[in-house]
Amino acid sequence: MDLQPLLLQCRPGFEGDCAAEITELAAAHGVGGYCRTQPQQGYVLFQPQQADAAALLRELPFAQLVFARQWCQVLAELTDLPETNRAEPIAAAVRALLPRFDALWLEYPDTNEGKTLSTFCRKFEPALLRALDAAGARRAEGAPRLHLFLLSSRHVFVAVSPPDNSAPWPMGIPRLKMPSQAPSRSTLKLDEALQVFVPRAEQPKRLAPGMRAVDLGACPGGWTWQLARRGLTVIAVDNGPMAESVMATGLVEHLRADGFVYRPPRPVDWMVCDMVENPMRVAALVGDWLAAGLCREAVFNLKLPMKKRHQAVKDCLDSIRRRVDQAGLRYSLQCKQLYHDREEVTGHARRL
Repeated sequence: MDLQPLLLQCRPGFEGDCAAEITELAAAHGVGGYCRTQPQQGYVLFQPQQADAAALLRELPFAQLVFARQWCQVLAELTDLPETNRAEPIAAAVRALLPRFDALWLEYPDTNEGKTLSTFCRKFEPALLRALDAAGARRAEGAPRLHLFLLSSRHVFVAVSPPDNSAPWPMGIPRLKMPSQAPSRSTLKLDEALQVFVPRAEQPKRLAPGMRAVDLGACPGGWTWQLARRGLTVIAVDNGPMAESVMATGLVEHLRADGFVYRPPRPVDWMVCDMVENPMRVAALVGDWLAAGLCREAVFNLKLPMKKRHQAVKDCLDSIRRRVDQAGLRYSLQCKQLYHDREEVTGHARRL
């Protein structure tokens, strides 16, 4: 039996890290395989050898993947689609492979070449939906999600993912707007992190007005602004200046101090950290805060080296785990390379 591959979307340039990660995690779940990818193409195909990719979608939590923005099981690869009628052959393939689907997402690699397909996808989607309806493929709540991953207007992967074990946005990218009052674009990193790591239904309780937070390395205040706009009071720790728009919220106290030295006089609800420092040093700082009970939750960025980035992330997370495990605490720990990250990843830790 031919085993269909798993398609993982990632940031261009991180294909090797994504491939190393899925190969390692799949092996830990008893699924051997190999990856097909090329530099800067923005996706990886993992070819399983012992079990279908559907088994990984069921058994491997998507949240464990750091470098994959989105994943799905390939059902078919359609090439040389006719220029004048692409919709009908795609609809016929979908009807044969997935007669019921929860939602339809048209996706493409997040590369300069891939982005040229965005206009085509927007115009093509209505015709495709009509063709799917005519072919008898129907939307059904609770069914798998249907992905059409386009490499060109004539080359498409038909794929599927479980809505409860994949990214909740097409291409794994939340569409965020830069707030005019925020002092830097780094504000979008924390906004995305809070959406990724804190379920929407839990945000009113876990990010409630009046909660207290500390922002280490806060200048000029992009992350502090995100917390303040949610009503949290923030101690912004940085020797540099804070933007006037941040201080004008009335919810921020600016302390000129070293973020690696500062400790709050009493525990806070959140600690966030986006310092440009050695990632192992940041990981040690996060682990110490959690182990000492100084915060309930933390969001932090790890600036990655040029090489062995997958291993660097593992080493950093292991450093945090050792410190918190020694304290005998229950906790959760996640890490993702977010859309608004560049040569970095964003982690989240929470005491349970």
